Amino acid sequence: MSAGQHAAPVARPGGQWRRWRRARPFTAGLLIALGGAEMLVTLRAPLGVLLHVGPQGLAAYLVPAILVLCGVLLVATPQQRVFYAVLSLLLGLVSWLTSNLGGFVIGMLLALVGGALAFAWTPDKHRG
Repeated sequence: MSAGQHAAPVARPGGQWRRWRRARPFTAGLLIALGGAEMLVTLRAPLGVLLHVGPQGLAAYLVPAILVLCGVLLVATPQQRVFYAVLSLLLGLVSWLTSNLGGFVIGMLLALVGGALAFAWTPDKHRG
């Protein structure tokens, strides 16, 4: 190649996926959904100590299910990220009381970190 010629750009595999993923709070949504899923799994733990009675039993399943839904909706509709981030942070804290200490702390921490990341995420305005 001479000095005036340039090589054609090589298409990277996964380039469209990377662009789509960076145009939304993907990591935050993933962490929130994983936190909710982890809480749902710990509710089914074969521990004799864990007993859910009455309305708290419903909340134990409802809080993690809404967290999973928030994670999915955060990725699907990033324009509503502030609402989903605040809701995820509140539900992550509520899960301490309703869902076996927030899924034995792991699910709660995943939801809180994901909510904080979602709240801090901003779309890149420099890209076209």
